[in-house]
Amino acid sequence: MKVHAISEAPDSISAAEAYLRALFARGIGCMFINAGTDFASIVEAYARTGGSGLPVSIIVPHENTAAAMAHGYFAASGQMAAVMVHVGVGTANTTNGIFNAARQNVPILFTAGRNPIHESGPLGARNNIIHWAQEMFDQGGMVRELVKWDYELRSPEQIGPVVDRAMAIALSEPQGPVYLSLPREVLAAPAMEAVPENAKFSAYARPSPNADAIEKATKLLSQASRPLIITSASGANLHSVAALGRLAEALGAPVVQHRPTHMCLSARHPCHAGFDPHPLLAEADAILVLDCDVPWIPARATPSDDCKVVQIGPDPLFSNYPIRSFPAEIAIAGDTLEAMDMLADRFEARSPETSDKRRAWLEEAISMDRARCSNAKAKDEARDVITPEYASACIGEIIDRDTVLVNEYSLVLEHCPMTEPGSYFSHSSAGGLGWGLGAALGIKLADRTKRVLCVVGDGAYMFGNPTPAHFVARAYELPTLTIVFNNKMWGAVQRATLSMYPNGAASQAESPPLSCLEPSPNYEKIVEASDGYGERVTRRTDLPGALARALAALAEGKQALLNIETSRPGG
Repeated sequence: MKVHAISEAPDSISAAEAYLRALFARGIGCMFINAGTDFASIVEAYARTGGSGLPVSIIVPHENTAAAMAHGYFAASGQMAAVMVHVGVGTANTTNGIFNAARQNVPILFTAGRNPIHESGPLGARNNIIHWAQEMFDQGGMVRELVKWDYELRSPEQIGPVVDRAMAIALSEPQGPVYLSLPREVLAAPAMEAVPENAKFSAYARPSPNADAIEKATKLLSQASRPLIITSASGANLHSVAALGRLAEALGAPVVQHRPTHMCLSARHPCHAGFDPHPLLAEADAILVLDCDVPWIPARATPSDDCKVVQIGPDPLFSNYPIRSFPAEIAIAGDTLEAMDMLADRFEARSPETSDKRRAWLEEAISMDRARCSNAKAKDEARDVITPEYASACIGEIIDRDTVLVNEYSLVLEHCPMTEPGSYFSHSSAGGLGWGLGAALGIKLADRTKRVLCVVGDGAYMFGNPTPAHFVARAYELPTLTIVFNNKMWGAVQRATLSMYPNGAASQAESPPLSCLEPSPNYEKIVEASDGYGERVTRRTDLPGALARALAALAEGKQALLNIETSRPGG
């Protein structure tokens, strides 16, 4: 077994350095860092080694941005990253990001310093006034409900087993974040023993779907005349995009991507039926749900009582959700890609008795979706304001095979068709705001050849800690284009109000209470402070030219931002 070399002096390498080396040896190539007083030994380790043999350190001046960067980095690369923040206060600022990662099954090693335990004595003991006030009775308790595992490192001898366990649990299905706190005295202590370079144990193999359950699902779906597939996150595995297309064709079923977090099926695929399942639910007699926590909104529409539902995913019942009552005649836990291939093999091997009915059903579903899009486009073209639909269509015109689109709330996918696996990422259904800017930076860091566009609302932009995000973009040469859909309000709040009180007082108010963000800042000026290109767009006819100028800035290696004044919900 390989071990890291340690010189003869027992205190020549600290536990902090041994810990960092263990992370790097186990595949943690990046660590997104927001440092504090607990980082002294971490700082010393990077200074002593020059970073050689340690994870690349990315300084991020806000913890929420750091969490989002690690999220985006994994989404684009499939490589787990680490985040390290300052004790409990830093952990509090990552909670939004931990929530998002948990609900999207993103494995991240969240680490935080732990307040010094000793009031005096060993190296690392308390020597600052904050070391009393910042201590918590249960620091990990802040995030315990959201992470798969949490622990506090007790001694340098534990480093190997603790890191191995943290990564193994995070990477085992269903994947998710873990949390490790690191007391300052432990990090400062000498690593008396070498840490094995190779992990002693790793994530367990991804479980295969149960063959008997797949056979039952095949029989159930084969008997359907109007089968429907609903997904949201199956495209997280890039190979699943082609597999879903093959399955849809074999079954003869329309595919709806409901609030997708990934591009699951190309908009050009003959079975692509848009993004709204509700018009199809009443007629469907069987529904296959793939990696989708909320396949429909019951308040809007529900399947008939006779409709049979099959749910497939690493945890098809989403057992970490307190309540979720979507039916599951058959629930199959396991790798979704493998399950789709198993189903497709079986459907291709038999001739469905209702193939004519299915073809008619598929054509009807696609026709309904196209009619909705056509009507919406006609209504939009009659307006002289910049609507989210129009802005989305303009963005769709500039997308190429090397473009990755990050969406936090505002993009209208019906007007911006995506076709390439790995070309689209959106926020988790937990809706922890401030994810988009950091995720875009993490995606760009993972693949600098990609042109990364990030679409956010004005509220999400402010939550995204724009000054730290633009700082990171400049400091690490990660140029991205941020497109702010600026309606000068919390659009989600207004939409929620209108959904409950469509004819209420708030619907008539020029400035609805608790929703408006006025006076609106000049967001385009914020990026200029980090040597980026910024432009404000107020007229519909000016948007295509503004997008072209922003892309030209990206081509020159500069980050860019467009502040687009858009219409309001219901306006």
